[in-house]
Formats: sequence, C-alpha cells, structure tokens
Amino acid sequence: MAPAPSPRPAIHGVDVDPYGRCCHYRSSVDVIANRCATCNAWWACYQCHEQCADHPFGTVSVDADNTILCGVCGITMGYVLYARTHSCPHCGHGFNPGCALHKELYFHT
Repeated sequence: MAPAPSPRPAIHGVDVDPYGRCCHYRSSVDVIANRCATCNAWWACYQCHEQCADHPFGTVSVDADNTILCGVCGITMGYVLYARTHSCPHCGHGFNPGCALHKELYFHT
C-alpha cells in the first residue's frame, strides 16, 4: 500500500489510522471516508460520527460530487462513480464491498 498523501483532508473518527480505518472497520479494504453534509467533515464511519459528533450524520445526495474520499490516495468522488467500481479509480486500491449495505446512512436520492 502506498503512503497516505500528506495534503489529504483529515479523516475524523475513533482510533483512525493514516488510511482512514477506524476501530469499527479495520480491514485492508476499509479505506474510504464519507463527508457529513451537516459539519462538512470527513468521517471514517457512521459509528465514529455517532460517538464523536454532536449532531446526526447529514446525508448527501447520490448525485453530489466529492462526497467519498479514498484514504489511500486522497482522491474524492461522488457516489455514482464509487458505486460503479470496487476499487479507487485513481490508485486502484480495493474498497470494501460491504460498505454498500450502509448506503442509506450516508446518501439520499
């Protein structure tokens, strides 16, 4: 795995490593962060947001751009692009396919 980019935005959460993995999701493919529409911060997962933030996670439209961050290379993408692939379109690092089960926690139509 390549080093995490230095100018990458901060990924918030509990015990977050340089690639955005947290205490709740720590496999080699748990490397995406989602942007909360309420605080505009990047979060490792919804559970981290629930533990650390003082507001509910603000979902973003599935059509919005720059709502998902690759923790390996730092590129951002929208849900439409993310949903079409199982790996980062920039660096090729694999994403956790199980994240699709949490779509409704992060996105709305």
